[in-house]
Amino acid sequence: MDDVSDYFKSRWNAAFFIAEIGGNHEGSYDYALKLCDLAIESGADAIKFQLYRGDQLVSSVSSSARNAHFKTFELSRDQHIALAERVRAAGRCYMASVWDTEMLAWINPYVEIHKVGSGDLTCYPMLKALAATGKPIILSTGLANIDEIRSALDFIESQDASYRTDKKIALLQCTSTYPTPPDAANLRVIATLRDSFELEVGYSDHTAGTDAIALAYALGARILEKHFTDTREGKIFRDHEISLTKDEVQNLLASLRHYESLLGSAEKTLTRAEADAEHEISFRRGLHAGRRIEAGEVLTEENVVALRPRKGLCASQFYQVLGQRAVHRIERLAPINREDLTS
Repeated sequence: MDDVSDYFKSRWNAAFFIAEIGGNHEGSYDYALKLCDLAIESGADAIKFQLYRGDQLVSSVSSSARNAHFKTFELSRDQHIALAERVRAAGRCYMASVWDTEMLAWINPYVEIHKVGSGDLTCYPMLKALAATGKPIILSTGLANIDEIRSALDFIESQDASYRTDKKIALLQCTSTYPTPPDAANLRVIATLRDSFELEVGYSDHTAGTDAIALAYALGARILEKHFTDTREGKIFRDHEISLTKDEVQNLLASLRHYESLLGSAEKTLTRAEADAEHEISFRRGLHAGRRIEAGEVLTEENVVALRPRKGLCASQFYQVLGQRAVHRIERLAPINREDLTS
């Protein structure tokens, strides 16, 4: 995990895992508290909420139904602050997607890392307000193409160059459909984003289950975001369908630790396990006398054989020793060492 920026590095898990409660509380503070406590217990690195007011997010004229929907999901200032304090008191990272600059002013002291939802990637007034905080930003890229992502990054950098020089910004591959069908997850974009922008890249998952998260991790995503709930049973709000429960998050995080072990090092060399088992000796072939070789006799393809174990000279030196003479007698099937031959 050495390539992960310190801003986004997990203290506990193989990846920085964000439990996205978002709007799953459906406007109930008591339910938000319950989900918050369960998410803390799940072992997630960060517990994330969404802060908005319906009238500041959706036009009541152009989209009256959505305006009314968001209003029913609103929590108060005091409730949001209490949730933030609860997360921080538990030693976890409080995160939020803040969609309202007035709300940002009072929640910012509690936020360690700001999250920009996909819908706000092109909302430059909100990006300007977030950049003014100087705090790390995770930017979801659902709905966007490469040029739009580049433009957003350039705009943030124009507000504060340290976002690029200090790599205080990370990108998440994301598809903004709920649920996301498997053929729309496009996990290969993870590599495209990393190669294009040389920033930390992760994955925000809206598919059902955990397969996409696991595969994203294998592809190098070290920031993972997934919606969180207590149960998917009997729920109407769409986000519950794509959410994980506490037990499921715990199982996923355990799996990721196992995957990290399996992925191991990118350096190709003899492993400690191989060395401890001495398999570079027992599995490889060494040079042996195919028959008794007398002192002064020339080594040829007829009197030298390559056999396991690799004792004496390695079989890779077979053609180098041909034509050399034996210093002394070498018995049949004895390993051939460097000191047994003339130089």
